[in-house]
Amino acid sequence: MSDLSKLPVTVITGFLGSGKTTLISQLMQNPGGRRLAVVVNEFGDVGVDGEILRGCAIPDCPAENVVELANGCICCTVADDFIPTIEALMKLDPRPDHILIETSGLALPKPLLKAFDWPEIRAKITVDGVIALADAEAVAAGRFAPDVAKVDAQRAADDSIDHETPLSEVFEDQLSCADIVLLTKPDLAGPEGVAKARDIIAAEAPRPLPVVEVAEGVVDARVILGLGAAAETDLDARPSHHDGVPEHDHEDFESIVLPLPEVPDAAGLAALLERLAREHDILRIKGYAAVSGKPMRLLVQAVGARVRHQYDRMWAADEARNGQLVFIAEDDRLDAAALRAALAPVAAG
Repeated sequence: MSDLSKLPVTVITGFLGSGKTTLISQLMQNPGGRRLAVVVNEFGDVGVDGEILRGCAIPDCPAENVVELANGCICCTVADDFIPTIEALMKLDPRPDHILIETSGLALPKPLLKAFDWPEIRAKITVDGVIALADAEAVAAGRFAPDVAKVDAQRAADDSIDHETPLSEVFEDQLSCADIVLLTKPDLAGPEGVAKARDIIAAEAPRPLPVVEVAEGVVDARVILGLGAAAETDLDARPSHHDGVPEHDHEDFESIVLPLPEVPDAAGLAALLERLAREHDILRIKGYAAVSGKPMRLLVQAVGARVRHQYDRMWAADEARNGQLVFIAEDDRLDAAALRAALAPVAAG
């Protein structure tokens, strides 16, 4: 089977809250003439991202073309989840023209690229490109990597000291595998923040990468689809901190899912989540809530202490108005009892 007959797959990676779901929502509605399918790999037990994307379904990407894999990192469950899912999507009638894979914000992309060499699928699909999303404000603030010059100086002075954090390694691995970087939320970073983020990305990337500023996920599909990178055949040019390591895990992070009864107002919930993020060093909060007197569901997204919320759809008539929140933090930082106790008063009103 020739390369031209292979089904192209785009891997969309990026740190927590970088805007992957927003980007895919936009691509679903503006696919550039392609019939899309989407695979969502969630971190946590509640399918928030998949639920959002199914709500964006259109004829060129119907709800049945959106598949969630919530049993763990797809590069760790290749045989059980990933391969059967890809094979099922290829059997759809009509067949998708292009598959988008949204990785977990904690995913290491290179092991996923290696999965495309499995005999069952390597002759049928190809990685058209790896798209890395980077939150401009967060990168400029140095949340994912320390100051490049300072780290280089420290390493030169003492090679025995490891100055990397798990967060920075994830960020750097995502950049290393990328074919193009989308710098998201440039309005929040401002011109100076965007310039600083670009400098950091240029310094951390192993090779020059195109960087495109993107607001609210809006980007022409021609910019990021149809790259023809065949990334699965180009692994040596995509170095990873974990090269040579036989397997990887996500023990540096943990997540919990907490139910959220109906809340009296959106602003009060947002203020509470901002406080909890600061007090408990929470990296990411995502989920949805029912607000008293409001017929629409409230979607909640938080990166660190920056909380955003919006009403995304009507509650169905037969749907229980119960919310859920996923909290993600570095290992041993989450206190489920304390978070549950903190949510109780706001839910009670």
